[in-house]
Amino acid sequence: MEKIIDLIEKLNGIVWGPVMLVLILGTGVVLMAGLKGMPLLKLGYGFKMLWSGRDENKLKGEGEISPFNALMTSLAATIGTGNIAGVATAIFLGGPGALFWMWMTALVGMATKYAEAVLAVHFRETDANGQKIGGPMYYIKNGLGKNFTWLATTFAIFGALAGFGIGNTIQANSVADVLSTNLNIHPLATGLVMAVLAGLVLLGGIKRIATVAGKLVPIMAVSYLAAGIVILAMHIELLPAAFDLIFTHAFTPVAATGGFAGAAVWAAIRFGVARGIFSNEAGLGSAPIAHASAKTNSPVRQGTVAMMGTFIDTILVCSVTGLVIIVSGAWTSGETGASLSSLAFESVLPGLGGVIVSMGLCIFAFTTILGWSIYGEKCVTYLFGTKSILPFRVLWIIAIPLGAVAKLSFIWLVADTLNALMAIPNLIALLLLSPVVLKLTQAYFAEKKAD
Repeated sequence: MEKIIDLIEKLNGIVWGPVMLVLILGTGVVLMAGLKGMPLLKLGYGFKMLWSGRDENKLKGEGEISPFNALMTSLAATIGTGNIAGVATAIFLGGPGALFWMWMTALVGMATKYAEAVLAVHFRETDANGQKIGGPMYYIKNGLGKNFTWLATTFAIFGALAGFGIGNTIQANSVADVLSTNLNIHPLATGLVMAVLAGLVLLGGIKRIATVAGKLVPIMAVSYLAAGIVILAMHIELLPAAFDLIFTHAFTPVAATGGFAGAAVWAAIRFGVARGIFSNEAGLGSAPIAHASAKTNSPVRQGTVAMMGTFIDTILVCSVTGLVIIVSGAWTSGETGASLSSLAFESVLPGLGGVIVSMGLCIFAFTTILGWSIYGEKCVTYLFGTKSILPFRVLWIIAIPLGAVAKLSFIWLVADTLNALMAIPNLIALLLLSPVVLKLTQAYFAEKKAD
């Protein structure tokens, strides 16, 4: 086992090295520049399209779910342990400055997420069951041609494998960890209950998952944000010092203090970007798989809805978690993961803070398992056809309790590595297909201006 861990650690160091960070941030910067800042300038328009896309019966175009539920399904997969355990891990390993690099990743990631959804809808297909399907494997195959089929297959393989890490076992593990710490519930019991509940929803396919996500995600996100904002308002006098720590240590090393071992600037950048991507998934190629199923006749309109996912996930939800951790002083405690977030909330809101994190994590993680089941299923369907759907769902459900009792650090390492391997073919495709994104965007907004 030690040899396997050592091998994965070496691979992780390579795939999350300088080249990968430049590729992720560089792709976002190139797209944002090409779009002339449109994702930021059209933030209000994105919210408008999101709100107007709630009722699929009033919408034109083909697709199985409403644009609103497509985003909720995407957010179900993205708002998960990355927002609670991931932010905490980034700060534990990289210091407060890691939060700054999470923000930077998110801002340019809005352009990345927009481009992914535009291409997913533009190049989507209809499967053997009559459902609209799309995502990186399809826009690579249909957009780049036969010579790049191998790249599409590579994405599908890594996407299917990554799902069992980022979207399944790590979610179950984090829930089991926080419930064991706070309520002394055995991890296996947590895993089995989650497996049964997930199985009941998965039987209904993407429509049932999207319906559940459309109800749960808004409630859980607003509730968690409200609790965090209340805590920050109670300690508003500490916010200037917290922001000072964040901006200072984004560019200068942080010394060891308390239970914090200290961190170099490279650690802040590396873990801020890595955990930022883990949280909002911009560039991974996962979210466009959900957006490809949206009922719409406009790739650009769905793209403006999709980019809101990155803003909501990181700029709003992750920021609240990170600021509470820093304001509370818990980041120097030596704790990490969900336990650090729980300690932070509990220390400033005794008797209630730990419960908020526990409940938030449970719901966040559960919906992430549902959302990522779609991603994994579509990747497997691309590779083996619709006959593979049932076997995949069975394996997905079995993996939940196994993840709940596994070693946390090993799961994080595997998930982190698979994230990078999944992102590489997608980022290459985004750069090569960026002219298509820019052309569709210019045509759409020129038509809107003419109206």
